Amino acid sequence: MNNIFLNYLLKNFFKTFFIFILIFYCFGVILNLFEEIEFFKNIEVSIFFPLMLTSIFIPSMIIKILPFITFLSSMWFMLRIRNNKDLLTLKVFGFSNFKIFIILASASFVLGWLILILANPITSSMSKYYEKTKSNFSRDIDHLVTFNKNGLWIKENIDNGQRIISARKPDGYFLIDVTIFHLDKQSNLINKIISPKVNIKENIWFLENVTLLKNASGVFEQQNYENFQINSNYNHEKINSLFKNFDTMSFLDLVINYKEFLKKGYNKTFLNQNLHSMLSLPFFLFMMTALAAILTLNTLKKSDNLKFIIVGLLVSVLIFYLKDLSIALGQTERIPLILAVWAPVIALSLFTFIGVLQINEK
Repeated sequence: MNNIFLNYLLKNFFKTFFIFILIFYCFGVILNLFEEIEFFKNIEVSIFFPLMLTSIFIPSMIIKILPFITFLSSMWFMLRIRNNKDLLTLKVFGFSNFKIFIILASASFVLGWLILILANPITSSMSKYYEKTKSNFSRDIDHLVTFNKNGLWIKENIDNGQRIISARKPDGYFLIDVTIFHLDKQSNLINKIISPKVNIKENIWFLENVTLLKNASGVFEQQNYENFQINSNYNHEKINSLFKNFDTMSFLDLVINYKEFLKKGYNKTFLNQNLHSMLSLPFFLFMMTALAAILTLNTLKKSDNLKFIIVGLLVSVLIFYLKDLSIALGQTERIPLILAVWAPVIALSLFTFIGVLQINEK
């Protein structure tokens, strides 16, 4: 008999969860589709192309907001079994509030790991395709920054033409093994600058041990400088901010190739932030399900679902704000970054521990 009720709980819980996933996916497609249409409005592509890109972009966004989807779907499921008297039936057959909480929260915890191991590699591959496709259509924009297996590449417009910059890798405030091409408005090479090390902390870049090859009537004259300066639209902070989005990295890829990413020049701070954010996901899902149980299992009385959903949305917004605040404190080094990632989970665990004890008494 217990197995029947256990199957009932898990089957309907997962069914509600995936319905909410579908609802959020549809909303995401509708909202992002306008942005894609705006991007491609002056580009000759199929009318279905923006829809296709949107459909492969949304799954990575769904994973980001998964804790809140889990919270809302858990709350809806528990309200439903409470209002249709299934909760009372479960209690008659020995299922306490605590037991129901443990079953559903553990299911969320396992689901979190399955998503990290199985779904996340797929969504990261989709994000890679999305980013690559969008960058192919962005080649004619005034400014472009990209990072690939050949290093860092920057294209920017200057007063008398264009500047193309390549670097083997970034290293803190420096770019290593830099080559800079200055082109006129007809894309003719004006000069070429080679430097083993460039300080890009500010918009005025400081180049060391520079070799300047200047085009003089078709003949390149070489000049050497110990120090050299150029003024760029980019600095370390601006370039670094462009690579804070780690959607293209899967959890398994990050764990297995962590050292390789460091060698390629990825920022260690943000690698750690992304790794621990992913590691915290199963625990976050567990706590959000626990929070939903605290809010809904404290009584057997039938209630208005709309009121609880509004409360759930307000709680989700509050937790989302506190999570972002915690990350911001970590990024500004007010608190350790790893602690900042785990702080919302720790805070929720303290709150839910007290709440679960209370609902277990009812």
